[in-house]
Amino acid sequence: MNMRSWQLLAIGSAATLMLAACAPTVTGPSNGGDAETGDGTAASDGASPGPPLSAELSVSSAGWATDFSRHEVPLDEFLSGGPGKDGIPAIDQPQFQPLAEVDWLEDQEPVIAFGIEDRWRAYPIQILIWHEIVNDVVADTPVAVTFCPLCHTAIVFDRTVGGTVLDFGVSGNLRHSDLVMYDRQTESWWQQATGRGIVGHYTGTALEFLSSQLISWAEFREIHPDGTVLSRDTGHTRSYGSNPYAGYDRVDTNPFLLDDWTLIDGRLSPKVRIVGVVVDDESVAYPMPDLAEVSVVNDAVAGEPIVLLWSPGTVSGLGAETVAGGEVVGTVVVHARTMEDGTVLEFEPAGEGRMRDTATSSTWDVSGTAVDGPMSGQRLDPVPNDQPFWFAWAIFRPDTTIWQP
Repeated sequence: MNMRSWQLLAIGSAATLMLAACAPTVTGPSNGGDAETGDGTAASDGASPGPPLSAELSVSSAGWATDFSRHEVPLDEFLSGGPGKDGIPAIDQPQFQPLAEVDWLEDQEPVIAFGIEDRWRAYPIQILIWHEIVNDVVADTPVAVTFCPLCHTAIVFDRTVGGTVLDFGVSGNLRHSDLVMYDRQTESWWQQATGRGIVGHYTGTALEFLSSQLISWAEFREIHPDGTVLSRDTGHTRSYGSNPYAGYDRVDTNPFLLDDWTLIDGRLSPKVRIVGVVVDDESVAYPMPDLAEVSVVNDAVAGEPIVLLWSPGTVSGLGAETVAGGEVVGTVVVHARTMEDGTVLEFEPAGEGRMRDTATSSTWDVSGTAVDGPMSGQRLDPVPNDQPFWFAWAIFRPDTTIWQP
């Protein structure tokens, strides 16, 4: 049985919407001009005009108001993920619960932790695996919390582009196995792995990445006791807690619905989890198995000193029949090492999920907060990062380097 058949068999039993949509492609301005970036400035990226609603489009254009004459990627690179437009429903009116009211999450389950100021929210993977996008507003900031199960890309974006707040949905299409989002204002298509508009009005526009963490439910409760949790009250009936992608995270298996196998970078196994960091134009991949061996890494990307801290206790949400039942793979958080006064700290391991700075011997936790010692109460700035499968990171960032211990 080939990989696609295996996938359809595995997912067919949950026909409502099993297959996670991956990112669609966006085109460039039809006049060959500049598109906007997330802050409204022009971006010259060489996007070339495409044919009007080209016959090159490899998925159905029915029901779309997208301007297909504008695109920066070939239109034949898109594949249908199974469910059509909004077949996987984004959550547009998220409800939240206090931590004390949540009895349906296991300690080891992965959640996306996101906060602005002291307003922290946990978005459980057991919910996102069925919806892939949550349109939310945190501390008056419109955000999109996104997750593509096929690429294991968990990314938070600012939804405001050039003063306009966009609402995102799941297109039902994939590009290179990654979720293709669309905005409801212009129906432009966006690559989730890069946050970039690839087809339609917003071709060439880049969404702003916001710092988030993929940590265990137990860790979230410990470091954000006043936080809230995305509720299962989504307005949709889904088998929350179950995993329609059981076994998909095996390192020795190939990605689903990848249109071009030559894109796979052989430097690592396709589904090795990595921590991906981009600063300016420099990208670095840190293999998680290597990080688990050393626990703490002091590094610099594009001249910015950073520290990576591996913490145990988080399971893979894609391994077993239930999200909570997967293999323990741990997680990694990334912070800047430069303090406000310009001091650059060096860190060493200090036990499970903790690190110690060598200058003051203060102990720091996964939130980047010093929990004891002379620097107690001080915080490191978070660095945006992702924890995708290697194949997805390398496809969209082929010039990436791989950190080695």
